[in-house]
Amino acid sequence: MKKIVTIVGARPQFIKAAVLSRIIAQNNEIEEVLVHTGQHFDANMSAVFFDEMQIPEPIYNLGINTMNHGAMTGLMLQKIEEILDKEKPELVVVYGDTNSTLAGALAAKKMNIKIAHVEAGLRSFNMEMPEEINRILTDRISDLLCCPTKNAIKNLKQEGFDYFNCKVIQTGDIMKDAVKFYSVIASEKSSIITDLNLEQNKFVLATIHRQENTNSLEKLKTIFKGLEGINKKMKVIMPIHPRTKAILEKNNLKFNITFIQPVGYFDMLQLLKYCNLVVTDSGGLQKEAFYNKKACIIARQETEWIELVENNFAVICGANSGKIENAFERFQNVDLNFDKPLFGNNVGDKIYNEILSIL
Repeated sequence: MKKIVTIVGARPQFIKAAVLSRIIAQNNEIEEVLVHTGQHFDANMSAVFFDEMQIPEPIYNLGINTMNHGAMTGLMLQKIEEILDKEKPELVVVYGDTNSTLAGALAAKKMNIKIAHVEAGLRSFNMEMPEEINRILTDRISDLLCCPTKNAIKNLKQEGFDYFNCKVIQTGDIMKDAVKFYSVIASEKSSIITDLNLEQNKFVLATIHRQENTNSLEKLKTIFKGLEGINKKMKVIMPIHPRTKAILEKNNLKFNITFIQPVGYFDMLQLLKYCNLVVTDSGGLQKEAFYNKKACIIARQETEWIELVENNFAVICGANSGKIENAFERFQNVDLNFDKPLFGNNVGDKIYNEILSIL
């Protein structure tokens, strides 16, 4: 039986990997070894998390976090190399654009092990983002590039990937499969809407956590000014990210919106299902908003998911309070058709079959 090693380092990557893990388990043609680098420490990721999410617990947990980018990536590279030497897989699967992604790909490449990159070809064209560097380098050394969109394919073509020894395929976005699967479970498991006494379509869901926003007090204040403007018309709910919370407390900044503690994935899916729209600087949440038929206001200067903007499901506002408020008003007066097939279907099956084809 062929063996693959899957490298993950953050909760969103576990959720994406779970889609493929279920298909691998059902087909019984591949042995999968799951490695958690520990990059994003999440107190919710207990045995209960893996049980409820129907995810196999990692065989290896490296516990590598709270370090600078170079030290973190280097230590991950060392430890993953040791695991690959022991497990001797035919292929390594990496997801997205974290330091864990790059470390896993580098370790595999240096040992002449094939690499499959899920979420390949995405570009923000902002080289100040660590994630942009990680995804570009990972793409360049991967053997199978599973692209979520036509634009991702286009990006790779423009970078010369037609001339590289790799397979580039448009599979769609694996997170779509995850949202479809877990939304059913979330409706049974989560009570957050009742607990917070929220009404359907009567609140805005907001998340702000990216370093480009939290590292600039001016940007942060401006974004929250926009959220306060929205809050005068419709309640704004924000699960507060630890980084954002620490900066607000350090600078004694208080804003008139409703902050709640960070939430688990099931609660987040319910908030997405019941909210009016989303304001975020998260890449993943932009798509999850779309899958839940919700418009999205992007508090960044760019997005990797340009299809959402091109089809008017999202608008880029950056750290501009006026644009944020205007976008909210605009979305209250438009009727959007969320049935457009932007991100594929049965994505996990396609990726599984592509992996089989190169083993």
